[in-house]
Amino acid sequence: MNRYVLGCDIGGTFTDVVLRGGGTVRTLKVPSTPDDYSRAILTAVREIRDTLGVDPGSIDAVVHATTVATNTILEHKGARTALVTTEGFRDVLEMRRLRIPVMYDLQYDKPAPLVPRRLRFELSERLGAQGEVKKALDEAQARDIADQLLEAGVQSVAICLLHSYVNAGHEQRTGEIIRERLGPDVYVSLSSDILPEIREYERTSTAVVNAYIGPIVKHYVRSLSAQLKAAGIDGPLHIMQSNGGTMSAAAAAEKPAFLVESGPAAGVIACASIARSAGLGNVISFDMGGTTAKAAIVENGEPARTTEYEVGAGINVSSKLVKGGGYAIKLPFIDVSEIGAGGGSIVSIDAAGSIKVGPRSAGAVPGPVCYDLGGTEPTFTDAAVTLGYLNPEYLVGGKVRIQAQKSREVIQSRIAAPLGLGLLDAAHGIYAIAVATMTRAVKAVSTYRGRDPRDFDLVAFGGNGPVVAVAIARALQMRRVLIPPAPGVFSAAGLLFSNIEHSQQRSIFRRTTELPAQQLEGAYAQLEAHVRAEMRKEGMDDARVTVRRLADLRYSGQAFELTVAVARDIDVAHVEAAFHAEHARTYGHSSEGDPVDLINIRVVASAAPEGQEGLSDGLRAVATLSGGRSRRQAFFGAPLGRLDTPVMARSDLAQGPVDGPLIIEEFDATCVVPPGARAQLDLHGNIMIEAGEA
Repeated sequence: MNRYVLGCDIGGTFTDVVLRGGGTVRTLKVPSTPDDYSRAILTAVREIRDTLGVDPGSIDAVVHATTVATNTILEHKGARTALVTTEGFRDVLEMRRLRIPVMYDLQYDKPAPLVPRRLRFELSERLGAQGEVKKALDEAQARDIADQLLEAGVQSVAICLLHSYVNAGHEQRTGEIIRERLGPDVYVSLSSDILPEIREYERTSTAVVNAYIGPIVKHYVRSLSAQLKAAGIDGPLHIMQSNGGTMSAAAAAEKPAFLVESGPAAGVIACASIARSAGLGNVISFDMGGTTAKAAIVENGEPARTTEYEVGAGINVSSKLVKGGGYAIKLPFIDVSEIGAGGGSIVSIDAAGSIKVGPRSAGAVPGPVCYDLGGTEPTFTDAAVTLGYLNPEYLVGGKVRIQAQKSREVIQSRIAAPLGLGLLDAAHGIYAIAVATMTRAVKAVSTYRGRDPRDFDLVAFGGNGPVVAVAIARALQMRRVLIPPAPGVFSAAGLLFSNIEHSQQRSIFRRTTELPAQQLEGAYAQLEAHVRAEMRKEGMDDARVTVRRLADLRYSGQAFELTVAVARDIDVAHVEAAFHAEHARTYGHSSEGDPVDLINIRVVASAAPEGQEGLSDGLRAVATLSGGRSRRQAFFGAPLGRLDTPVMARSDLAQGPVDGPLIIEEFDATCVVPPGARAQLDLHGNIMIEAGEA
């Protein structure tokens, strides 16, 4: 009997499913179920059984990207959480970094802390910066605090004591006392377990986020695991992390803060894999789904990563220049810029009489007006249907019926008529504004990081990414666009080709000239032993595990660090040289003669699951929608107007290059090739588009 691995990526509108095994890759899309996201996964499992004839018992593992962690923070639906911290540090969450993401706004209110002040407790103890005990832990006071926590009915407790990153003794003992008093049902999160690094606010915030979402994520993964077993799947459940690796459901329940950008990370990993196969070293990934658009940069085949992230500010960003709008999480992330612009983005007219697209979304329920599920507000999808870009009768191979006339009516009544515009001009205006908004996301990971997007190719996926890809490329003067096979479920496919990963970090904070290589090697060896032990828990023996060493450095006096790779045979001079080169690349200059500080060291252990074949080869065989060639009228804006446009399947491009205008329809996505562009298939089944000029 064939054996399979199942990848599930839950989006705001659709849940994407990819099944790999038996030498084939099969894909499904089912509507998401916002009231209980796990229901969509179980619906997909039943459909796999009933329509594909695959016995759930033959599924050896499920890999899942989840939005539960992010949504819990955005919706402020986390556990009743308390914070125990060192005396004098009760208000760290309030003070933050004294920065705001907007200027000249006297009415700006920073987000309320996830832990109210009445649930923040001070503990009499003190450690020095080197871990020495300045004031011993008062265990009687810790027990009194535990009693107060019990009386307050808290569900989760974050413990963050001063300098615990260098000496975790006080924190660990406090955790033991609280667990003894509150029992096993209360979630306890130690900052020394989650983030053993300097910077009190970031460490406190990360520990609090972990505690705040911990009970919810723990319940979710345990419930999903149980439901999958009840459905006949005995294999383990793995969860995608924000850094692009996966971890077991048990590990995810203990460190849920690592899952905040779970979904977007899978798409970037898939993008890096497909780019390497196509011989493209430097690309920008662009993923547009039903609710959001995400962009990330891939250089030399590797996604850019960061440890600076904020969530809950309306847009999730990692920019060092935009801080204070959300809750800081200082953990490994793939550097993704995410904007509220997707197929379900609601279109409105603001007070100034301008068209606005997003960030509100119609989501899966009620969805765009053309879905005829009760939606009454125009969306980007309605505009795309009106322009003739999307099939006017159905999407997803007929699963989603389209009422094109309702799209035209709502755009005419809500947008065109109030602005005195023609129907098609109004719809194209919506399209152009959405493109401009999403172009910002691409700039956020390129231009704003010191990279020129003209030096990169654009890899577009998601259900709506191929609809706007060429327009975005032209706006940024990018020359080439790649649309991978199965673009609408591409992130879910990335789940099946991601490595199992664990990471660990430690603060050093020493001048590089004062740090012997032998001492640095010893510190790395300790971290490496820790991550190898974590990988063994995942069932990975040492021979299959690869460990990368990284270091965070800065010029003395700077406030931010840059991360560089560290070779196995440590040479501090080489580490410094790598930092100078990275500083020049990121900021346009370097200062080789200035002193350099080493702030943190990191290790990342990774291993590929057995039987993991290449993503490109696996997806190339995915069947695409092919209903024969046809033609329809599509509007490409002034002065081109409406053009009689060929509509074909991806496989039709195998006969040779085709000039735009052209629409390529597939089961899970639609690709728009405007006039002046040219599309063809490469050897791996990717659509390669020369963007040309508008």
